[in-house]
Amino acid sequence: MDGIKLILDTAAHVRGLFQAHGTSVLPYHSVEHTEEVVTAAERISGHYALNELEYLAVKIAAWFHDVGYLFTHQEDHEEKSAELADAFLSEKQASEALRAKVKECILATKMPQRPASLPAQILCDADLFHLGTLDFANKNEQVRQETELRTERELQEEVWNRASIQFLERHCYHTDFCRQALQEGKADNLQQLLKAEHTFAQEPAAKDKKEKKEKKPKKTERGVETMFRVMSSNHIRLSDMADSKAQILLTISSIIVSLLVSVVFRKLEEEPRLIVPAVILTATSLTTVVFTILVTLPKLTQGRFNKEDIEKKRANLLFFGNYHRMPVEEYEWALKRVMDDSDFLYGSLIRDNYNLGVILERKYRKLRVAYSVFMFGFIASVLSFAIAQLWIAH
Repeated sequence: MDGIKLILDTAAHVRGLFQAHGTSVLPYHSVEHTEEVVTAAERISGHYALNELEYLAVKIAAWFHDVGYLFTHQEDHEEKSAELADAFLSEKQASEALRAKVKECILATKMPQRPASLPAQILCDADLFHLGTLDFANKNEQVRQETELRTERELQEEVWNRASIQFLERHCYHTDFCRQALQEGKADNLQQLLKAEHTFAQEPAAKDKKEKKEKKPKKTERGVETMFRVMSSNHIRLSDMADSKAQILLTISSIIVSLLVSVVFRKLEEEPRLIVPAVILTATSLTTVVFTILVTLPKLTQGRFNKEDIEKKRANLLFFGNYHRMPVEEYEWALKRVMDDSDFLYGSLIRDNYNLGVILERKYRKLRVAYSVFMFGFIASVLSFAIAQLWIAH
């Protein structure tokens, strides 16, 4: 089978899984992380003389290695990922050797990593490539957020910092390429964690009542921020899904209209009895096109606010439509007012979240109308066509 086509099919299949089953509780193990691992695997593989089967196995395993997170718990996601990869490759009629090598690579990423072959070593190092990069702090924070969302409990900075230190101290890269390219960066990242631990150790162990009271709002703030982040992510994902569904229906309806105009309408003089089904199908398709366009049609807003809106905390500066016509100096002044006032800030977040929900409701209402029109109109046109055919036959 064509290796390039198999890799392209794999990429499309995995992206489809993340789009259909992705969740906001996986800020780290997302399709973006998967694509980064694929890129890292390509980079590492380029330094070794892999044969075609080994290269295919590394690429396919890199795409599939974390899809198990979408369907099962963290502890056994590697097994689920290997199972899904094997089912996909079986459907594509891939060789037994390739299927076995892909499963071996994916299962090797289970902690603690024990890769038994060069392809497995490459995937293991690609999976943790970020440990030796400048992006480590950002990725580590994403893992922390994901752990908090998954376990539904807050992790203290000191505890997470200690766990990160232990992880880096135990970890070692398996390929010579990563040891040479990333070991120094990983050591720098470990040093930063150790400095942070030293800072935590310098803080007084005993906290008075006032300090304890001051900590409570911070915990609450983190929980509120997590709530807003999850809601915003869900709204964006649902909006993307609505746009995708509208795009599918728009494409189908456009094709039907094109076929009707170019083929069916030319034969109406010969078969006038087909006029009714042709008109019904045309009206159905055009109505569907209109509603699907309305689903994705952007709404333009005034793009302005005034000083009174800021003083009375009515303006929502989190949405570009409310400030895109304002001078940058006025926008900067207003945004600083929002940043300095927690009530204003959270009020803006609440209004922004509410407006996203209202927009979503409109999108899905129009999308439902479009699908209903298409479904009933298509049924009516098929029935009228069948009646016309029976009429012609008699």
